Amino acid sequence: MSVDNSSDEMPDEYKPWAGRFTEPTDAFVEAFTSSVGFDKRLYRHDIAGSIAHARMLAHVGVLTSQECKEIVSGLEDIQLDIERDEFNWSVSLEDVHMNIEARLTDHIGITGKKLHTGRSRNDQVATDIRLYLRDEIDLIAAEIKRLQAGLLDLAEREADTILPGFTHLQVAQPVVFGHHMLAWYEMLKRDHGRLMDCRKRVNVMPLGAAALAGTSYPIDRKFTAQLLGFDSVCENSLDAVSDRDFAIEFCAFAATLLMHLSRFSEELVLWASAQFDFVALPDRFCTGSSIMPQKKNPDVPELVRGKTGRVFGSLMSLLTLMKGQPLAYNKDNQEDKEPLFDAIDTVRGSLRVFADMVPAIEVKHENMARAALSGFSTATDLADYLVRNGVAFRDAHEVVGKAVRYGVENSKDLAEMSFEELAQFSPAISADVFDVLTLQGSVAARDHIGGTAPSQVRAAIQRARDNS
Repeated sequence: MSVDNSSDEMPDEYKPWAGRFTEPTDAFVEAFTSSVGFDKRLYRHDIAGSIAHARMLAHVGVLTSQECKEIVSGLEDIQLDIERDEFNWSVSLEDVHMNIEARLTDHIGITGKKLHTGRSRNDQVATDIRLYLRDEIDLIAAEIKRLQAGLLDLAEREADTILPGFTHLQVAQPVVFGHHMLAWYEMLKRDHGRLMDCRKRVNVMPLGAAALAGTSYPIDRKFTAQLLGFDSVCENSLDAVSDRDFAIEFCAFAATLLMHLSRFSEELVLWASAQFDFVALPDRFCTGSSIMPQKKNPDVPELVRGKTGRVFGSLMSLLTLMKGQPLAYNKDNQEDKEPLFDAIDTVRGSLRVFADMVPAIEVKHENMARAALSGFSTATDLADYLVRNGVAFRDAHEVVGKAVRYGVENSKDLAEMSFEELAQFSPAISADVFDVLTLQGSVAARDHIGGTAPSQVRAAIQRARDNS
C-alpha cells in the first residue's frame, strides 16, 4: 500500500472542513498534520465500523435500504482494493477515514457523502482504535498461552533437573529447573489476567458520541454495538471521544509483560554464557561474530531485553500525551497511535519468538548439578536439620555459619565433609545428617504447594493444564 505525498492530488473540496477556509492548506502543514502514513493499518476496522454505522442508519430510517446496500458494497470493494494493494493513499486527505470516504464517494457517488451522518471523525477514530486493539489483544493473548504451554512442557521435561537457585546472584538453595520455569509461567499467568481485564475496558463503544456532545439524529447505539461485538456503549459523549486510558492501560500491561520477558532474557543470556553453561539456545535463535569465529551470541533474548525500553517509552508517551488535555478531543490525540502500534508490534513479536524458542532450549544437566554442589547450597537444610533435633533456629544458624566458614577455609562443600568434621560443630549432628545434605534430599524436602519438590512441580503442571 503506497502513500502519495503530493499535496495537490486532491482539491480542498474533498476535505470535510474546507467550507470554512479561504485558502488551501500549506503543503508542509498538510504533510505535518497527516496521519495516513501510520493509521492506514486501521482500514479493516474503519470499514467495519462504517458498515455497522450505515446499517444502523438504515435501521433507524436515516438511510434507505438501497443507500445502505450501495454504501456497504462500496466499502467492501474498497477493502478488496486495499488488500490487493490497489488503493492509492493520499496525504492530502489526512487520514485513513477521509481516504476511504473520498474513495467511496468517487465509487458510488453522492450516496457516499451520506455515510458520515450522525458521527464525527472523533468518535470514528476512537471506535477504530478500540476495534483494532481488541483484535490485537486476542492475538497477543493466544501468544501468551502458547508460550505458557511451552514452559509447561519444558518444566515437565526437567522436573527432576537440579540447579542452584540464586538470591543476589549468589548460590542460595537448590531448586529444580522445572520449578524455575513455572515461576515464569506464573508471571505470564498474571500478565494474561491483566490483558483480559484491559480487554473489558477496551470493548466499550464510543461511536455515537459524534464530535463531543452526541448527535441530533435518532441513532441506535446499542444496535451498532451489537453489530460490532462491543459489550456496551460509552455512557458519556465527552469521555468517549477524549480519553485514551484504555490504550494507556494496554501499554501498562505491555510494559509489565516486557519487564518479565526482559528478566527471563537476562537469565537466558547468563545461562548460555561460558561462565554458567547451563543451557544452549538453538542456532536458529542466535548469531555469530563478524570477527570472532567461535562466538554464538544469544541475540534473541538480548534484543527482547533491549526492546523492553521502547515499550516503557510507549507507556510514558501516552501518559505524557494525555496529562495536559482539557475535554474534549484535541489534535494531540493523533499522537496516540504510533506509540500504541509500536507497543503492540513489539509485544507480539517478542512473545512469538519466545514461544518458538523456549521449548527448544537444551538443558545441560551435569553443569547445573555441578554448580548446585558448590556455594554451600544445602546450608539451610543443615540448619533445618538442627532445628528438628532441638536446636533453636538462631543457634542453628550460627552453627551452620561456622561449618560454612570451615568449608571455605578447607575448600569443602558441606556434603563433602566427613561426619567427624560436621560433628565438631554441634552434638545434635548424627550420621543421618547426610540425608539432608544431598541435592536430591534438599529439593524433595520442599514438598508442599509452591515448593520445589519434583512431585509438587508435576502437580503444579497438571493444575496449570487443567485450568488453561
